[in-house]
Formats: sequence, C-alpha cells, structure tokens
Amino acid sequence: MSLLRRQLNTNIANNIETRDINELKSKTGNVYESIAVIAKRSNQINIALKEELHNKLDEFASHTDSLEEIHENKEQIEISRAYEKMPNPAILATSEFMEGKVYFRKNEETDLFH
Repeated sequence: MSLLRRQLNTNIANNIETRDINELKSKTGNVYESIAVIAKRSNQINIALKEELHNKLDEFASHTDSLEEIHENKEQIEISRAYEKMPNPAILATSEFMEGKVYFRKNEETDLFH
C-alpha cells in the first residue's frame, strides 16, 4: 500500500499538538533522544513520500519540448494536491512514536567521560 493511502486512512490531524515532555521522555529515558528518534523517522517518511510522488508524477512526464503537448493534466494536479494535504512528516513521525509504532535502538558506544 502506498504511503499516501496509508496516511489518508489514519485519523491524524493536520495540526500540531502540544505534547507532554514527560511522556516523550518516558519512551527513551531522555527528551533529546526521543526528539532525535522522531526527527530521523520524519526524515525517512519525507524521503519515501518524495520518491513516491516523483514516481507517480514521472508517469505523466512528457519527454518532448513541444509547446502543443504541454497542457494541464488533471490527474497530475489531483495527485499533487493529495500530497499537499497530507500531514507534515514530523507530525506523522511524532504520532507513530507516541503510539509505539517506531522501532529504535540505542547505540551503546564507549562513554567518552570514563
């Protein structure tokens, strides 16, 4: 299932919501780690949506430079509008994180202070 269809099937608001810092902290033990996980997931969503949109729009691409062949394609416009109406990737990532749908692990590197 495409990301567009999957995101349209969820009931995620398109508005930013205030989040409880303690709730964010409880997921990883550190607020900043939680924000880093959300940011990385948001970037993954953004890249996937961008690729998906470009692949769909490439189907309509004209490889000629003739002015007669350039015209408005209603399907192409509707696809673009649907992606514009989707919630921001950061909102989607935050929602996934808070619902426990994001898999992450800590990279236990050597502590620099010891």
